[in-house]
Amino acid sequence: MTVVDVHLLRRRLRAAVTAAEPAVGTFVKLASSDVVELAAAAGFAFVVVDLEHSTLTERNAVDLVRHAHVCGLPALVRVPEVDAAAVNRLLEAGAAGIQLSMLTRVAQTEALVAAARFAPVGRRSVSLANRAARFGAIPLAGFLRAEQDDPPVLVGQIETARTDPLPELLAPLDVCFVGSTDLAVDLGLPADAAVLRAAVDRVRGAARSAAVAFGGWAPARDAAAHLGLGDADYLVVGSDLQMLADALRVTAGEGNQ
Repeated sequence: MTVVDVHLLRRRLRAAVTAAEPAVGTFVKLASSDVVELAAAAGFAFVVVDLEHSTLTERNAVDLVRHAHVCGLPALVRVPEVDAAAVNRLLEAGAAGIQLSMLTRVAQTEALVAAARFAPVGRRSVSLANRAARFGAIPLAGFLRAEQDDPPVLVGQIETARTDPLPELLAPLDVCFVGSTDLAVDLGLPADAAVLRAAVDRVRGAARSAAVAFGGWAPARDAAAHLGLGDADYLVVGSDLQMLADALRVTAGEGNQ
């Protein structure tokens, strides 16, 4: 069985977020390998396995990441906090990157980089007995060189107006992801549309200044512009669970007509 190298998947994802059109992915919340296979077949640029807002376990996440890897689809994993050991296991399983929720402090960014990168940049522990290192088929020097050239894609979610200075917070990342739902709650619901848009614009401006890709979540592609994500480089649309729920409601409604 030929498996696409995870470093190639990371390279493809980085190229996608710097292309003229946005790289579009979706959240995966269901523990079914069919989901990532369907996402790959549908043409999504990536998926984000969600360990924050789902009932997925780390074991589920590893299985989904491994299947996405086999399908040639970059899979990131969203985590609610930096657990260095868990991050290492997910990356060794073939995750293309890590997406960290509720990023508010420079110390969190530093912890994420430390957990995802090998020395001298980070403090990640090295092993060759894993999928990312082709189970030892790559010599140590070659694996470290590949990790240096194509390190894990790091995404930080900005979901509150109360953060450390954004340039310092974002500079080490690949993508700045604005969590507009949590940001709206933080600003007070019902959030004034102009106030929310100004907050999103502030995050976008900081990302552009830091030369970091900008992105966020939208429930549908046509809702992105309304949320201030019309020029997003990295756009997560809905989730597998949301799409299934929408389809079930539509189908049930059809049956009642």
